[in-house]
Amino acid sequence: MTEERVEHLLAEVQDEFGVIRVLEVADYRFLEFGDAIEQSCVFTADPSWLEYDYTRAMLIGALCHEQPESALFLGLGAGTLTQACLKFLPLEDVEAIELRPDVPRLAIEYLGLDDDPRLYIRVGDALELLPTAEPADLIFVDLYTDVGPGVGHLAWSFLGDCQKRLNPGGWLVINQWATDDGKPLGAALLRGLYHRHYWELPVKEGNVILIVPADLDQALDMQALNQRAEALAPQLGYSLQSLINAIRPAT
Repeated sequence: MTEERVEHLLAEVQDEFGVIRVLEVADYRFLEFGDAIEQSCVFTADPSWLEYDYTRAMLIGALCHEQPESALFLGLGAGTLTQACLKFLPLEDVEAIELRPDVPRLAIEYLGLDDDPRLYIRVGDALELLPTAEPADLIFVDLYTDVGPGVGHLAWSFLGDCQKRLNPGGWLVINQWATDDGKPLGAALLRGLYHRHYWELPVKEGNVILIVPADLDQALDMQALNQRAEALAPQLGYSLQSLINAIRPAT
């Protein structure tokens, strides 16, 4: 007989976009939007633990950079990926832009997001605030609502501007929905926009992580990526190898 899943509601707020909830189930806390649409999962004992493959795949995107000093997160959620990057990468400046004012507050209050002096959180629409963000070595796009990816995930000018905000040698990491054939949502748009020069990492949650370099001369050094991931594995507490093996060129 399986153990019954007991949910405890820790917080619930209503804003102009709908309902935000924080739930606790055993050793985990969940951030939910709308009608029980799970946005983030936090392992309470270690908020930098990445439970899901899509977050681990986004960390792999970050590891494509040899020595990232700055990062920009478009969409904060519970902040688990932000925490992991702050903990495991040599970052000095991190900016996060989050649409909903209650999300950072709940993340700090209930989901273990550290008040790290390197982290600067701004509230607002990433599509509007991107031009005022500092250029970064790493940019993460993860703009999800309770009904799926936000409009930015298919907005040609916005996705192009994200790439342009990268420092030379930087990487753009996009958490894209997968379509039924396993391709990223908007595959044709992405191929045109980035000149087919990016890599894809499909994950079992039904997402495809896109790893986009700052420019066309920049290649993905798989050997260096494998070495960095292997060196980090003891600290992470899990291996990224099987995910790295799934990286493919743009479809």
